[in-house]
Amino acid sequence: MDTGSTLNSGTAPAGDLWKRAAGYLIGAACLVWVFHGIHVERMLGYIGAMNWWWVIPAVACDVLSYVCEGVRWHYLLRPVGRLSVLRATEAVYIGLFTNEVTPMRLGELVRTYLAGRWMGKPISQVVPSMLVSRLVDAIWLALGFGLLAMFVPLPADLLVAGDVLGVVVVLLVVGFLVFLVAEPAVVSRWAEQGSPGRGLLHSARSLVGRIGQGLLEIGTLRTLLAPAVISLGIPVFQAVSFWLVIKAYRLPLPLLAGAAVYLIVHFGTAVPNAPANVGSYQFFTVLGLGLFGTDKTAATGFSVVVFIILTLPLWALGLLALSRTGLTLDAIRKDLRRLSSPGNPEAVGGSAA
Repeated sequence: MDTGSTLNSGTAPAGDLWKRAAGYLIGAACLVWVFHGIHVERMLGYIGAMNWWWVIPAVACDVLSYVCEGVRWHYLLRPVGRLSVLRATEAVYIGLFTNEVTPMRLGELVRTYLAGRWMGKPISQVVPSMLVSRLVDAIWLALGFGLLAMFVPLPADLLVAGDVLGVVVVLLVVGFLVFLVAEPAVVSRWAEQGSPGRGLLHSARSLVGRIGQGLLEIGTLRTLLAPAVISLGIPVFQAVSFWLVIKAYRLPLPLLAGAAVYLIVHFGTAVPNAPANVGSYQFFTVLGLGLFGTDKTAATGFSVVVFIILTLPLWALGLLALSRTGLTLDAIRKDLRRLSSPGNPEAVGGSAA
């Protein structure tokens, strides 16, 4: 199948080229550090001694984490329209696959586009569900970090990062609640102001207003309760999946220590870099395992193994989901460019189909 394997084909702005080049350089530098000074034969020995039966539940837990994300998105989109759990999960996987094969994390935009296309809704009506998803993710991550810090000795830098995350989450939650209570009238007025041909400012205010209206519709206890509970399954299944690969690799680390290493990798790869986080993923895996006494050779082998085990199923399911749409990433890129053009009446509030 022709996937049109990049959303960035064609001529890219110089700024984008520099960002891509920086991501590749960072990834290469990380890989040089990871593989420097290791004993290759001993690393291959660790890999050869793996218990591969643990890989099956590891992959299953990883898949379940993204199914949870699809179920959560299904519920969050209900105020906008109906998107089946299967379709929502397919969009999640296509977005993940996009992030794996392209730099700069364009997968969020792609999955938003697909959801709007399948529901016959403008992208602006789908964006609020994505914003709420990320807020809920941040809340669970901050709470999980705090619980983990109570039982596992974490490095000082990670504790500082956790404190910063906690402060940011509190500010975001307070801001969200203030917005829900204080701004409905303003949001409604802005949403009604924009119309095609009335200028960029009116269109921008209309876009903000429509996104705001979507947040108001989602921000009710009845709408948020089920997605918030389901969201807990995402980090839990991913942490367990990571630890099960640790078990397969025969590293003597308990579940909480494995969860701490997963958290370090999760934080470290949050910043957009090379496609699939190649380099940075291995760097933070080795760094995290080193904090729990794992020697660098063993940690390097594990960083390669866990990356392959948890990435290949994601690629396979992402490709399968993309093939079911009948689209290519290049076709999606072109349609997104068309929708985002200022003169297009669909750019704000029109149909994404």
